[in-house]
Amino acid sequence: MNIRPVSDLRNHYSDVEKDVETEGPVFLTKNGRGSMVVMSFDQYRRVNDTVEQALDAADRQAATMPLRYSHEEVFGSVREMLAHGAEAQAL
Repeated sequence: MNIRPVSDLRNHYSDVEKDVETEGPVFLTKNGRGSMVVMSFDQYRRVNDTVEQALDAADRQAATMPLRYSHEEVFGSVREMLAHGAEAQAL
C-alpha cells in the first residue's frame, strides 16, 4: 500500500503519477488521516466495471426471486449482525 502526504501531489506530482502507474493506487493523507485515493483511469475503469458487473448480476438474480425485503429490513438485519457478531445473521 502506497501512502503519501497530500502535499506530495503538489510538490512531487510526477513521482505520484509514476507510483500510480507502477504500483497502483496511492493513498493520500492530510494531517495524518486518510484524505483521498489517486488511481489511473484504467484502474478506476476496472474497479467500476467490476462493481457494475456485480450489480447487474444481482439485478438478474433478484428478477428470478419473488421474495423482497424493505430497506429497513435489510439494514436492520445488517446492524443486528454488526452489533452481535457471529451469533446474529443477516437476511
